[in-house]
Amino acid sequence: MFSWLGTDDRRRKDPEVFQTVSDGLKKLYKTKLLPLEEHYKFHEFHSPALEDADFDNKPMVLLVGQYSTGKTTFIRYLLEQDFPGMRIGPEPTTDSFIAVMQGDVEGIVPGNALVVDPKKPFRKLNAFGNAFLNRFVCAQLPNPVLESISVIDTPGILSGEKQRISRGYDFAAVLEWFAERVDRIILLFDAHKLDISDEFSEVIKALKNHEDKMRVVLNKADQIETQQLMRVYGALMWSLGKIVNTPEVIRVYIGSFWSHPLLIPDNRKLFEAEEQDLFRDIQSLPRNAALRKLNDLIKRARLAKVHAYIISSLKKEMPSMFGKDNKKKELVNNLGEIYARIEREHQISPGDFPNLRKMQDQLQAQDFSKFQPLKSKLLETVEDMLANDIAQLMVLVRQEESQRPTQMVKGGAFEGTLHGPFGHGYGEGAGEGIDDAEWVVARDKPMYDEIFYTLSPVDGKITGANAKKEMVRSKLPNTVLGKIWKLADIDKDGMLDDEEFALANHLIKVKLEGHELPNELPSHLLPPSKRKITE
Repeated sequence: MFSWLGTDDRRRKDPEVFQTVSDGLKKLYKTKLLPLEEHYKFHEFHSPALEDADFDNKPMVLLVGQYSTGKTTFIRYLLEQDFPGMRIGPEPTTDSFIAVMQGDVEGIVPGNALVVDPKKPFRKLNAFGNAFLNRFVCAQLPNPVLESISVIDTPGILSGEKQRISRGYDFAAVLEWFAERVDRIILLFDAHKLDISDEFSEVIKALKNHEDKMRVVLNKADQIETQQLMRVYGALMWSLGKIVNTPEVIRVYIGSFWSHPLLIPDNRKLFEAEEQDLFRDIQSLPRNAALRKLNDLIKRARLAKVHAYIISSLKKEMPSMFGKDNKKKELVNNLGEIYARIEREHQISPGDFPNLRKMQDQLQAQDFSKFQPLKSKLLETVEDMLANDIAQLMVLVRQEESQRPTQMVKGGAFEGTLHGPFGHGYGEGAGEGIDDAEWVVARDKPMYDEIFYTLSPVDGKITGANAKKEMVRSKLPNTVLGKIWKLADIDKDGMLDDEEFALANHLIKVKLEGHELPNELPSHLLPPSKRKITE
């Protein structure tokens, strides 16, 4: 009895079984989310339907900035190679969107050909028309960096109303389309030109729902003195704070991303550290790509649910016969109240609702009589997807990450500082003396010996209690001193001889100078008399 009820209930409780994350995302989208989107015209309001290529494509990095901030030069710096269609200069040179992607041979694919290629994730850009497609190309070339990621170069953003109109397409809308699909958005600023134009401000606001993907690069920082750089950095943070209305601060990387000598080399170490941080962030993209696509699908599903509630509420309020136009105007004007009612009735967070003014503008051109009433089954299917199937995919994401070797971007600028003496921090901190024939600690050992013999050594060793009295003078926390003790007590006898004591003091000096301690003692720091013990 009621077997149909039991079957439906089992279907809801048992999540789908997927072989790979990519296949799972495709299946969930097509069978559970897409029907809801189509029923309530989601694609006319927010974003075109997703295709297989959107789930299969490599991670993408979108570069955005005003003209002459070094976007194209930044790509060339990463690839360490010119790419087709590349133009660099102080004037606005890049007038097109250029997707820099892996290819067997160098060449350029024009926009109209790109949007009919099912293997590329650009088919839905067809909606922006010829004015955009004539300004969109794909530069293909063989490059090890592009085996892991693709990079999107964008036209330099100009100031003034004239340039915005003369583009012939909605620049902010195109960037928003890309922002939904890329893994990282890098906003580039020139340390000499911090003014944020009206169009750039509009672009940053259009990227509002993607703050988690955004990073900021303060480029050409080698051209100004340290004191001025501090002021520029503060001014940039203040300007961004006015546009990006979030309590969290966007990560800003300071540097000079080109292969020319530094004009003012005072901040070389800072630039090297910042570059390594940014490179690590970009290198992690392939490893986190599946998780990012899963996250974007969840965001899309939440928006689609809210959109369904909005459209069905408007349909419910419309009269069946007369006064439709007047009622439509009234509903559009009172959309904020409808938002508030939906928020209360369905316990939806205010952050899940689309922009009120933009939604009002879009509704003006719609025929409300063609809207669909609330269809609970479609919403329940999406709820089931979010509650059960997504959890199943999360487990699969972790499994895929553990089974695959570490996926990182390789080649180009990413290889230049990995190994050898030009690696970041090489020969500094715990790495000091790595290439020296003599033990580096021996330089200061006479000074450490004087302290050692005041601590009452017995049979050439001091106790842990006596060593502690001296080590705590550094004022380092006990957790740090405990790690230093473990590294220095090589024979693990709970006591320190003169060489181990000198090593402990050397590691204290390393930490006090602001460097990190190693997890294991490097071979060059082993005292000469102890090297046989560890072999």
